[in-house]
Amino acid sequence: MKIANYADTEPIEELPGVLKREVITAYDGAPNFCMRVFEVEPGSSTPSHAHDWEHEVFVLAGEGVVEGAGGETPIGPDSVVFIAPNEHHCFINTGGETLRFICLIPLQE
Repeated sequence: MKIANYADTEPIEELPGVLKREVITAYDGAPNFCMRVFEVEPGSSTPSHAHDWEHEVFVLAGEGVVEGAGGETPIGPDSVVFIAPNEHHCFINTGGETLRFICLIPLQE
């Protein structure tokens, strides 16, 4: 069992204004999923990309949009987002506070 505060995990700067913390990984004994916490500063966004695996996202704080093939969809606290494999996407902070969300992905082999 692992119990920790997410902020105790060393952040990785994905891009200026975007921090990622890999809070539960295979190093913790998780055999199937990786849990990550992202913090996107106002005016910043995650990279626009697609990949072979799905995402499940839960928004903790802040306001923003998810950009995909269908345009932009607003998100905020308590929003949940499912992104299918190979679906192009990015998260954009459109608010005045940090956009913070949990992102679950399958472990990569």
